[in-house]
Amino acid sequence: MADTPYLVALALVELNGRRALPLGGQSWPGFATADDPGDLGRNLALELLLRLWQRSDEGALRRAAADTSLLLLEMPLETMSEKLPPLKAQWLSNGDTPALLSGLAQLASRGWIATFAKYEGVSLRPWEAAAG
Repeated sequence: MADTPYLVALALVELNGRRALPLGGQSWPGFATADDPGDLGRNLALELLLRLWQRSDEGALRRAAADTSLLLLEMPLETMSEKLPPLKAQWLSNGDTPALLSGLAQLASRGWIATFAKYEGVSLRPWEAAAG
């Protein structure tokens, strides 16, 4: 079970002046042949963004890492469960965004950045920093 692939959506944000790193994920059965996270990735990103939007009632919401603020990462379930929480806790306490992004890239076998461009819509483009 240690090699079970998992797709994780993460948002690096500041909410009401405090760092937050909400995430969501799901097992990803199509990982072996997928070039992008497809509908599962889009759904995870949408769910995460809706959760963030609801939390914006608590205060101002701001991206903490520019275009890399919304990531989709493929990693084994065991990695997500064991190695992601300490990395998240470290960033929440010290705010070292380059160290967080570097750590995430080391944990991920592949990654994508979710972006939006007028007249082009939402796109999921490969995150070159990811280990894949």
